[in-house]
Amino acid sequence: MQYAQMTLAVDPERTEFLYQQVVDLIGDRIEGGDLRPGDRLPSLRKMSRTLEVSIPTVRQAYIELERHGRVEARPKSGYYVRARQRRELVRPGCKSCEPRPVNRLSLVERVYEAIHRPGYVPFGIANPSMALPASKALHRTMRRIMTRSEDRSLGYAEMTGEPTLKRQLAHRFLQLGGDIPAKDILITNGGQEALSIALLSVCKPGDVVAVESPTYHGLLELLEANGMLALEIETCPTAGIVLSALERALDRHRVAACIFSSVLNNPLGAATTDDYRRELVALLEQRRIPLIEDDVYGDLLYAGSRPRPAQFLSRSGLVLTCGSFSKTVAPGYRIGWLLPGKYGEAARRHKRSLSCSSGLLQQLTLADFLASGEFERHLRRLLPVLERNANRMSALVAEHFPAATRVSHPAGGSVLWIELPKGHDSAAVFNAALDHGISIAPGLISAPSDRYRNFIRLSYGHPWTEDVEQALKTLGSLITRMR
Repeated sequence: MQYAQMTLAVDPERTEFLYQQVVDLIGDRIEGGDLRPGDRLPSLRKMSRTLEVSIPTVRQAYIELERHGRVEARPKSGYYVRARQRRELVRPGCKSCEPRPVNRLSLVERVYEAIHRPGYVPFGIANPSMALPASKALHRTMRRIMTRSEDRSLGYAEMTGEPTLKRQLAHRFLQLGGDIPAKDILITNGGQEALSIALLSVCKPGDVVAVESPTYHGLLELLEANGMLALEIETCPTAGIVLSALERALDRHRVAACIFSSVLNNPLGAATTDDYRRELVALLEQRRIPLIEDDVYGDLLYAGSRPRPAQFLSRSGLVLTCGSFSKTVAPGYRIGWLLPGKYGEAARRHKRSLSCSSGLLQQLTLADFLASGEFERHLRRLLPVLERNANRMSALVAEHFPAATRVSHPAGGSVLWIELPKGHDSAAVFNAALDHGISIAPGLISAPSDRYRNFIRLSYGHPWTEDVEQALKTLGSLITRMR
């Protein structure tokens, strides 16, 4: 649906100005739920025809609604219903964190098990590409590949990856300002294997690894599995790692590597700028500390052009970039990549020992998907859907969760980071939600410490349905009663 369908009427005989009547009519539709956060209002011309009023009258009404924060204007797109004002997240005070072992495996295993229960609403998995699946285009592309190279597509791929896919990735990187030779790209089984290879290439058991706080729980699982210590670094809910906090931590502790979301934090949704990443890279390279950048969400920012990976800003080859098609195209394909910087030899050795190669048919399909322009077209359709889902979920959380709940304002991606009132236990919320057919991600899995006990992460990377809305209402009711 391109815009919200409405049947409205204004009365020229009433004493209120016509524009005010339009304001009241749209406001009533917002309050009644007919217009939801993220819905686009009809164009000025269409609304003018519908109400039989002038275009300037409609424009004045829209401006008035924008002034009161009910709608927002987006350049070259139109007017959209805004989500309710959200209380800002409290910044976690972790300036004095110490390195610690990670002990989250049992809870992470339960979260993953719950995600795949038949019939459950899977708020616990970050799955943005499934909000608008590219299934038809992918199947069409795969059929072409099977017809063109049926026998070859069933065999093993080269250990470092299919050359045609690597060339397409190198071309994309060149468009972003990075001259990465195709031969230097290592294709992996998803982003998680890329992160694992990068970590093994620069660290050993017992090493201290700096992570964002909160961070992606898969990173903590890797640290736990490899016997490494995690050092939490204070992270701003809207701007990324606090560089002054990172500098203090590096002064106090011997850090072997940093693993940070280079562009967009998971779960905060905080975005960073090129200038910020340039300063981050310079700070680490002065100390000869490798940076493993988790860049799987770089293509999913809602506004602006795709930021450059931090590796393009490195002068010493100490940045290793991990990416994936799981979040943008097809999680089931399990195709990611690693730009290993100066650690190419070690990375190839670990790739060979872990999995030898990645699926050839999937690589050939994705290479063709990129070359045909289908990938870029898919992203242009996907991003507005994700942003609209974020606004709808935020509005329902504001309406049905306890009054003191605070919610992130993600700049991209597919998850909300939600701070429940003090006293709530996210593990207890997780268990109660499962009893009602809902899976969530408790905040406890997003840090080695217990500082996020009253936080949860919810994914809006699904097609928006009545079942999704009802599950959010049920979850809000559960949390309110638990208090």
